[in-house]
Amino acid sequence: MVIVQLIIDNREAFREYEKKLPWFGTAPEALLQGLAQLSEVKVHVVSCAQRRMDSPQKLAGNIWFHSLHVPKVGWMRTGYQGCIRATREKIREINPDVVHGQGTERDCAISAVFSGFPNVLTIHGNMRLIAEVNKARPFSFMWLAATLEKFTVPRASGVVCITRYTQSAIQKMARRTWVVPNAVDASFFDVERVAREGETSLCVGNICFRKNQNNFIRALDGLAASRNFKIIFLGLADKKDPYVREFFQLLETRAWCRYDGFATREKLKAFLKSSTLLALPSLEDNCPMVILEAMAAGVPVVVAKVGGLPDLIEEGRTGLFCDPTNPATIESSVKRILNDLPMREQLARHAKQEALNRFHPTVIAQQHLEIYRETLKTAS
Repeated sequence: MVIVQLIIDNREAFREYEKKLPWFGTAPEALLQGLAQLSEVKVHVVSCAQRRMDSPQKLAGNIWFHSLHVPKVGWMRTGYQGCIRATREKIREINPDVVHGQGTERDCAISAVFSGFPNVLTIHGNMRLIAEVNKARPFSFMWLAATLEKFTVPRASGVVCITRYTQSAIQKMARRTWVVPNAVDASFFDVERVAREGETSLCVGNICFRKNQNNFIRALDGLAASRNFKIIFLGLADKKDPYVREFFQLLETRAWCRYDGFATREKLKAFLKSSTLLALPSLEDNCPMVILEAMAAGVPVVVAKVGGLPDLIEEGRTGLFCDPTNPATIESSVKRILNDLPMREQLARHAKQEALNRFHPTVIAQQHLEIYRETLKTAS
């Protein structure tokens, strides 16, 4: 089977045109790890960029890479018309069995539905729901991405939903849906935990209203007054955003909080080695990779009971829930893990096994192969 994967090359997203190797989101890259183990498939990864870049022809023995140059005028301001045309031309040259658009945020989904081939989409972030939570202004990026999602979902052959939360949000719009979680980079299963003095908690995610870091900090003020622990925040922070400015103001008066910038995968793995727990107090989330990565690394998690997170965590067995709008539940869940070492170790052990069974790249790749076969059977 020949598969085209339409994936955003983060060299374009982060304007890192000088880099020689493409790099992708953690979920699509982990899926590629799994597909590389399937001898019965040939995969062509296609990405658009506003500049020409040096790129390898192959990413693995059965995975080819194509970087397509599309001038700036062909991007969002024209509804990705340039990306659609360039991608469709390359796909016709490859002549695949199926096209898979990874994400509805940018050009991948719309290029997939206009490819002229059987196609599926994966929704990584529910752009319509994210736009609602953030009260996105008309014609802002979030608003446009949400509009694009509403356009592409009904036109795809089917939609891969990484949680039942996404499935319930788009089921009436989509022709067909499947629920398959994200894959986790296999290297997270190899993280070797080390014991260090003190207790360090991680909170990972771009600093923003939806991720709810400011309320999380305030919720733990009482616990910090009676217990010696630290919280390290990882993620991008746009200091033009009033919410981010408030975040840094909160940190100025709390020595137990520290911001350590954007986390590459290697940096995140280094922090996971010695962290007591990982917390995600989001107001809305679908299938955040950091939760799966923490589970794979054997780090106990405290997560908000919102969106797709109940699909990932079993309360009391693989993690603990909190109400992100209720400070008392946030403090209680964090305190339970800090105070109860046997429970902490049991949560970590069960979470790691769950991640191995459900989120390993080879498991997820095989599930995708079944989806492609079903899509082709329906299209024939």
